[in-house]
Amino acid sequence: MQTRKLVLLSVLTGIALLMEYLNFPLPLFPSFLKIDFSEIPALIGAFLFGPLSGVLIEFLKNGLHFLLSGSETGAVPLGQMANFVAGSLFVITSVGISKKISGLKGMVIGTTIATILMTVLLTIANYFVIFPLYSYLINWTVTGEAKNVLIFYGVAPFNLLKGVLIGALFIPLYQKLFPILSLQTRR
Repeated sequence: MQTRKLVLLSVLTGIALLMEYLNFPLPLFPSFLKIDFSEIPALIGAFLFGPLSGVLIEFLKNGLHFLLSGSETGAVPLGQMANFVAGSLFVITSVGISKKISGLKGMVIGTTIATILMTVLLTIANYFVIFPLYSYLINWTVTGEAKNVLIFYGVAPFNLLKGVLIGALFIPLYQKLFPILSLQTRR
């Protein structure tokens, strides 16, 4: 059983890493904001084995991404750390609520609350931590009204849309895959 779990978590991490590379910008958003669906394998792992498995997938995915691609800030994996926090928050919240409210209703409520929570907390983190760190590390100066516009009309709506898209893709995929995966993990 432990070997199956380890293999499945490794496969999900590999899929998440590949999905992170399949990112793309969305029209009307700043070009540095790229959407990917790498949280979906972490959600699958979290629903199968618990939220810490999803967080582990997020950690490994972002660590491998940094090792293979580096960071725009040099030695500090700031983008990967932000992705890890966002993904982990989304996974833990979605799974936690879905375990308390069963069925489709729980999944919809879980991903909806996860989307809102991720958007709010990342907006705050971008304003007070992430943007100032980028300013310090790569001498990127966005202050005052420009910073407010970028965060509140760019980053926040982007995170909201990303959460909605992830939830909308994950729920039907989970409903199809979970019976198959849960049987395989019990054998």
